[in-house]
Amino acid sequence: MTDFHYFIDADGIATITWDIAGKSMNVLSMEGLAELEAHVDTALGDDSVKGVIITSGKRDFAGGMDLNVIAKMKDMAGDQPEKGLFDGIMSLHRCLRKIERAGMDPKSLKGGKPVVAAMPGTALGIGLEIPLACHRIIAADNPTAKIGLPEIMVGIFPGAGGTTRLARKLGAMGAAPFLLEGKLSDPKKAKSAGLIDEVVAPETLLARAKEWVLSAKDADLVKPWDAKGYKMPGGAPYHPAGFMTFVGASAMINGKTQGVYPAAKALLSAVYEGALVPFDTALKIEARWFVNVLMNPSSAAMIRSLFINKEALEKGANRPRVDDEKVNKVGVLGAGMMGAGIAYVAANAGIEVVLIDADQAAAERGKGYSEALLDKGMKRGKLSEAKKSEVLDRIRATTEYAALDGCDLVIEAVFEDPKVKAEVTAKAEAAIPEAAIFATNTSTLPISDLAKASSRAEQFIGIHFFSPVDKMLLVEIIRGKQTGDRAVAKALDFVRQIRKTPIVVNDARFFYANRCIIPYINEGMRMVREGVAPVLVENAAKLMGMPLGPLQLVDETSLDLGAKIAKATRAAMGEGYPDADVDEIVFWMVDEGRLGRKAQAGFYSYDDKGKRQGLWEGLASRFAPAAKQPDLIEVQHRLMFAQALEAVRALEEGVLTDIREGDVGAILGWGFAPWSGGPFSWLDMLGAAFAVEVCDALEAKFGARFKAPSLLREMAQTQRSFYGHDADKAA
Repeated sequence: MTDFHYFIDADGIATITWDIAGKSMNVLSMEGLAELEAHVDTALGDDSVKGVIITSGKRDFAGGMDLNVIAKMKDMAGDQPEKGLFDGIMSLHRCLRKIERAGMDPKSLKGGKPVVAAMPGTALGIGLEIPLACHRIIAADNPTAKIGLPEIMVGIFPGAGGTTRLARKLGAMGAAPFLLEGKLSDPKKAKSAGLIDEVVAPETLLARAKEWVLSAKDADLVKPWDAKGYKMPGGAPYHPAGFMTFVGASAMINGKTQGVYPAAKALLSAVYEGALVPFDTALKIEARWFVNVLMNPSSAAMIRSLFINKEALEKGANRPRVDDEKVNKVGVLGAGMMGAGIAYVAANAGIEVVLIDADQAAAERGKGYSEALLDKGMKRGKLSEAKKSEVLDRIRATTEYAALDGCDLVIEAVFEDPKVKAEVTAKAEAAIPEAAIFATNTSTLPISDLAKASSRAEQFIGIHFFSPVDKMLLVEIIRGKQTGDRAVAKALDFVRQIRKTPIVVNDARFFYANRCIIPYINEGMRMVREGVAPVLVENAAKLMGMPLGPLQLVDETSLDLGAKIAKATRAAMGEGYPDADVDEIVFWMVDEGRLGRKAQAGFYSYDDKGKRQGLWEGLASRFAPAAKQPDLIEVQHRLMFAQALEAVRALEEGVLTDIREGDVGAILGWGFAPWSGGPFSWLDMLGAAFAVEVCDALEAKFGARFKAPSLLREMAQTQRSFYGHDADKAA
């Protein structure tokens, strides 16, 4: 199969067109790299060729390196994985350096052939690293295109020269947002930032590229870093200004990553060390640091969870084999924050929405939520007035259930009260078509119990959105005891339409995400009650890569909600209720009026604008820190195992049926240490034997909640892992 196509026109311009058959987006494979290099060799060795255009036959240029290939690179490297990886990466550098030098004399820097990248649309990762090696980058004026180097977001960094070239092109400070934050820009912003050279009308892209090739002079082909006397913009590390830049960058990285993301530190090291040596040596340094990252289990786990598995779930890896269930018209019952958010994401995805509330004014306020979000987008230049009107016109705010006629999906998002939910279920089912699917957006109530209010339990399902709906990527789909395959397929197809990531779990109290979040929050509060300093609890969590400490998280979700959940859980579990000691601190905080951020008073203090000011000093009046504090590792183990063990129990009990969903759901749903790849990946990193050893020690000291699940103990005895566990079909 051919990925790159070669053509020479009558004027001697060779065009290399990247166009992989059967794929909507170009991605680079090792076979594709060999093709590209062969075409470059052909063009440079042909005296009739005056210059080269590298472009795409698709609407976009390229989506980057095939991360499935990267994920397998270490295994493909044989008995010496580091050497194999290094040699493979250097072959990439060799090809791109060949493009960059383009046959010019190494001493005079003359006689090269101009090479221009003509990008019709999105260019990410290697899709930008190849153009960065070209002598000019011209992009079509395509406002939907994204240009950038997002590798850091999946646990690696630009390792095909992008790190070295961009740092030398823009300077360390200018390159930082694109390298360390994975910032993406549209073509015009990319040009303003210096990433690319020109933006032209789409219909003139290739003509302009050809025009530049024919007019290019020798001086136009010499990269700044190859020219005599080159100085790094902003200063090299040994320059006073450059020195301060790198000091600041190091502090920023450690502040943001807490030292748990190896790719960020490796990237900065590659830039710093590379800036001290000639360009070709800098490429070798970049390659060595890239190998260092690829050999770190964190990068493999992040790539697996945040790219490969996430993409598989979004494409319907666990979708029942039934006909297409695309949603055309959705009804949303309840125009509060959740319902309004659901209405917005649906309308924004092109779906007609009926937004119902008991009061017309409330329904209109719910629609107003969408208008406010769209106004924000307009201020940022992300959409036009026409687009805003188009989205708002799709939402009908009403009190009339008759408006649900024609809906093929209805999502109930009213109060967490079974009686209220039963009432709106009956009203909706009286108005909707016989084939419509009914979904409830509950976070805690068992789906099978709520389905008793339905006359069609097979078409009743749970769709649990996370707040705020417009920002959170995860959607948890809950299959009740009687839920049929068509309902699951409908829910999955709807989530795909609104461009979010679904996981499917079986019905049980708290489902999967909340089942794991609650023990994390409770363990944090339990430690405070025991006398562990709140600041130790919070920072221990952050040093493990958790985005929020458990006390901050409970402030964000509100303590009165926690009290409500505790009462309901205690009522359901009776004497088996395990968290009475946690309730002491929760109910005391509620009695003190400290309900969390919404009340500007919780475990943290807040100013009158709701900005967090620091941990509340008054907490010590009731729960004073002990004179002797526990070891940091012990605190971290308690917080991490509280979550991870619950994930394993969910798998054991059949609530979770796929460990991929467990890992992806944990990262996207509540931010489980993304560097680890999720709870199952984290346990694999530790090794089952060590994990069981830690569990036994924690159980002996703190109780049965840390008892190692049978599955984990059996894996320890047989020396198996979750992602290598043949007996576990979920893998």
